[in-house]
Amino acid sequence: MSLFNRHILLGVTGGIAAYKALELVRLLKKEGAQVRVVMTKAACEFIAPLSFQALSGHSVHIELLDVDAENAMGHIELARWADIFIIAPASANTLSKFSHGSADNLLSTLYLAANCPVYIAPAMNHVMWNHVATQTNIQIVQSHGIRLISPEAGEQACGEIGVGRMAEPQTICTRILADLTQQPQVLAGVNIIITAGATREPLDAVRYITNRSSGKMGYAIACAAQLAGANVTLISGITALSPPKNCRFIQTETAQAMHNAVFENINPCDIFIGAAAVADYRPIEVAQKKIKKKDDTLTLTFQKNADILADVASTKNPPFTVGFAAETHDLEHYARDKLVRKKLDMIAANWVGGERGGFESCENALDIFWQDGHKSLPMTGKETLATQLISLIAERFHLKIKPI
Repeated sequence: MSLFNRHILLGVTGGIAAYKALELVRLLKKEGAQVRVVMTKAACEFIAPLSFQALSGHSVHIELLDVDAENAMGHIELARWADIFIIAPASANTLSKFSHGSADNLLSTLYLAANCPVYIAPAMNHVMWNHVATQTNIQIVQSHGIRLISPEAGEQACGEIGVGRMAEPQTICTRILADLTQQPQVLAGVNIIITAGATREPLDAVRYITNRSSGKMGYAIACAAQLAGANVTLISGITALSPPKNCRFIQTETAQAMHNAVFENINPCDIFIGAAAVADYRPIEVAQKKIKKKDDTLTLTFQKNADILADVASTKNPPFTVGFAAETHDLEHYARDKLVRKKLDMIAANWVGGERGGFESCENALDIFWQDGHKSLPMTGKETLATQLISLIAERFHLKIKPI
């Protein structure tokens, strides 16, 4: 699939990564696209608009109220012209504007007026990228349907090292071309249940025990499965995420509630992916009132929760069952033990703790195990990782139902 004669609107925001947008214009033009550029005033402090005009062959748009535009409605005119809208680099400030529906400059107004596919390639300091406010804004704009091209790790302009560098122009161009290419619907018509997020087990009227799972991996898997053509039911514990569009979404809180939801929806289910971080134990007694601080120690007695993953795999005609294992040591040993002990078809294992990604991170790496095989998926954004994992699950699923 080429970009020949496609209308691509490129938004450029303030940041040193703005120089990369020049190369992106060149690559898009090389693929045959017609490119027009919108710059924020902050972006003009880094790159002269004349540079984009020379490369694109069109005047650069900066002002919201352009008297030269037809009916002075330049934002509507540009939005309707575009087949694809890319914001690269997308600053933290612009992400905040998009998430809150602000329309105080031309770029943010175009975002609200656009009815074409929208891509964002964020670029910022790694601490800013990982800040909860930025990650919340990312989740909000993704719930709008925006397609995220995750930033990359490396040395930044400030001299620090981390995830926050804008994806390379070739990476952005390749992603858009790949999306335009008719993707094989490797899971077309397949019914998938995915669990995600953390469960909460109440201790008293105000307290509970939980874990650090953000749900990002499970939600990314749900999105990737939908793109592969699957009918997705997402059963979620507690997260700060917006549910993906077009999937069946069921909210739960405790491990028992999640267990009930899974088995109320298990038929029909062809593939089950247990990505939730489910509490192994719950208190035997839950105080109806707040437990008061009296003694120096407090003893609580817990009982084991039902094992959702093992119970699904032990049903009479079990679906293709995929588990997750988050480990701090001996990853392969514990992952393979869980694979065999719970009679799973596949298990995705990842390191947690320290700088290894996993819980609460936007990046992750996975080691996938099945009975007679193993594949490593290196550290990358969870959206990309989810796509890779779904592709592998589809391959193994089809081999199981139709062996060679």
